[in-house]
Amino acid sequence: MEAFESKKRRRPVRKPAPRRKVIRAPRQAQETKAPPRLHKEARTLLQNIGRPAPEPFRPDPFQVEAVKLVLRTDVVVSAPTGSGKTWIALEATRKALARRQRVWYATPLKALSNAKYAEFGEALGGELVGILTGDRKENPDAPVIVGTTEILRNQLYDSMQEGRDLDVDLVILDEAHYLGDPDRGVVWEEVLIYLPSRVRLLLLSATIPNAREIARWLAHIRGTACEVVESRVRPVPLHVLFLTPDGHVTPFLRGARLHSEAAEIARAARRRKKTTHEQEIDIPTIVDTLRQFDLLPAIVFLKSRAECDRALRALEPSPKLPDEDGFVHAVEKQIGGQAELENHKQLSQLLHCRAGSHHAGQLPGWRLLIERMMVLGYIEVIFSTSTVAAGVNFPARTVVLLQSDRFNGRSFVDMTATDLHQMSGRAGRRGMDNVGFMLVIPGKHLDIPLVKELVLSEPEPLKSRITVNFSMVLNLLLSHDLEGIEQLLRLSFGAFHESPKRAEKAHTKLLRDFYNHLSLLGELGYIEDECTPTEDGKWAAQLRLDHPLLIAELIRSGEYSGRNAQDLAALIAPFATDKEKEVLISRPLWEETRHLWNRFRRMMGKLKPVVRFMISRGFDPPPIMFWPAAAVYMWADGVEWEELANHVGADEGDLAMLMLRTADHLRQVRSLKDHMPELADTADEAMTLLLRSPLV
Repeated sequence: MEAFESKKRRRPVRKPAPRRKVIRAPRQAQETKAPPRLHKEARTLLQNIGRPAPEPFRPDPFQVEAVKLVLRTDVVVSAPTGSGKTWIALEATRKALARRQRVWYATPLKALSNAKYAEFGEALGGELVGILTGDRKENPDAPVIVGTTEILRNQLYDSMQEGRDLDVDLVILDEAHYLGDPDRGVVWEEVLIYLPSRVRLLLLSATIPNAREIARWLAHIRGTACEVVESRVRPVPLHVLFLTPDGHVTPFLRGARLHSEAAEIARAARRRKKTTHEQEIDIPTIVDTLRQFDLLPAIVFLKSRAECDRALRALEPSPKLPDEDGFVHAVEKQIGGQAELENHKQLSQLLHCRAGSHHAGQLPGWRLLIERMMVLGYIEVIFSTSTVAAGVNFPARTVVLLQSDRFNGRSFVDMTATDLHQMSGRAGRRGMDNVGFMLVIPGKHLDIPLVKELVLSEPEPLKSRITVNFSMVLNLLLSHDLEGIEQLLRLSFGAFHESPKRAEKAHTKLLRDFYNHLSLLGELGYIEDECTPTEDGKWAAQLRLDHPLLIAELIRSGEYSGRNAQDLAALIAPFATDKEKEVLISRPLWEETRHLWNRFRRMMGKLKPVVRFMISRGFDPPPIMFWPAAAVYMWADGVEWEELANHVGADEGDLAMLMLRTADHLRQVRSLKDHMPELADTADEAMTLLLRSPLV
């Protein structure tokens, strides 16, 4: 059967997939293996395993102190993962509501915003809480808003341009260590610079060593006191274990040195040549070892999505659950009849092995299913890339480390102490575990001395990540003159936290970048001689995207005018992906979108002069590929998700992200309704075509 039918032909009716009953298959007999051994020193570390006795919740002193302080001053809270920072946020919000004040709770991730929206709604009452993430806009006039930091930054842009005060009294920035994120940190720094000083500020962060420096910077730029509340005590103590290749569980460290067995394996690794074959990791044996010593549930961190999926496939069925029927019912309820989840290729492993693979290549709905089952206590082991360490609520008794490097989006680099602390922070559940564990397992991707160094090190200090971009320049010019912008840039963290000479160098670099962007915008006609945006500059400022200038040029040239919703979505899509490599598409998909290729080439032809111009001025335009256009075109045309995934050589999670990011871009185009009502209406229609199951 052809993968796709032309729109001119009737698309064959696809029979709905038979409902997949969530029933456990008979378990297979497990192979008998020699039991793992436990070193006597490790036995001492494991003797406190178990659940603490139930007792009424009592906030820790640092929690009480933070809530008390935020009533009258800005506060930076730096405390280990899982230590109860959300309690501080909730109590501060309750006190603000009692004063009839409004609260904005910002997180770095849409998924985390969704989780906090549900949590705050349950704690405070749904009528008091709204959410703004781009994908969701619910109860936007509520006194408490939960959303992404980008949305808050955009609201600050709007309020500055309209000359009005932001209608909020307390801003809570969760996961505030994102200030040091290479890609996202600029948004956090902008928020902290633009936020009116009358608004109380509460930063919640995992442990950071330069919290006091950040507080001094905030006090300097905001003209108001900023207190630091720190806790160095993990709510659940952490022990680091080591698993030898012959199944011997030992401590990883003895004081500040490697334990003898770990040290011997490290020496042997140095003696071997890099070309020497390393023994493959035996995932079933690792899980059996964890089960043997009551170290489950566990999160096993792996290098890649493919390794996570292979590890899941290697598992054997787990022992029967006491509440087997409850597990099945919970899975069925979460699936809710969604065909893509009912027929998911990893459903069998979830049910039979009580395990899941969790990474960005999965559908959002499947990741949510895994997260819910983990929180409910039905899952024994999760195989994950570092995504779980970054904001997903996935507490476990044990985390397993099999590598000492990580993928930074471009290449594999050594882990930092911050990376390791983020991962180990998931070990040990407050109120559910007396102790937590990190199990280090040697292999070809693990540098034992490096892991030792990271375990004994503090997380790295946060650094300024502020950069200048075209959207920032246009938006600031709508509310500030050049002198005002120069003063804003002087308020950056980079111009504060280093030596005077280096601070001046950082400020000079920011100014140079700003004027380079300003000059190019002026030459293209978005800015007038008086350094004020032209009419084109005013509407282009509303395109708060990664590549607003390229899309603005296509809008201005008329490339998007008169397009139907499907074509508009497809021709916006190439600017919505952060993947730098071309993805293969099947021949049937290519044939179906051949006409789109001609439109894509025409679009690229219109862009060629401005791209060359940008390059001549020292800017680095992004690669623009055809496959996103083809994939979005067919999805907007109504093909089934499984059918589309079979013909695009990308993981389902990447496809889903492409559709959602394209919808975000279309949402920005929709904001141009006052300037281009017809284009805005088409963008709105295109969003409707994209936002359907299994994406919503």
